[in-house]
Amino acid sequence: MLIEYLTFRIDPSERDGWMAVDAETWSRFLERQKGFIGKQLWSERDCPTKIHAVITWADEASLNAIPQEELAAVDAAMGRWLRDPTCRIFDVIRNC
Repeated sequence: MLIEYLTFRIDPSERDGWMAVDAETWSRFLERQKGFIGKQLWSERDCPTKIHAVITWADEASLNAIPQEELAAVDAAMGRWLRDPTCRIFDVIRNC
């Protein structure tokens, strides 16, 4: 398994709006992708401007199989809510 770990900077006053649009665009899109397992949004207690999207994939090939033009279209659908995240990738080496 693979974890895609995205960190977004979201003003706390915009959090609910951003999460609603993210759920209707990115989450719905990801749910249709082969190899997608799940997605969680995490917030940091001591840094309310950060939201982490923790996305679980069956394997790296599934993540990399999504065409760039489809990713760009989903980004565009975010409209004014689009934020550029930082991204880190983790391999799951044990799942208990």
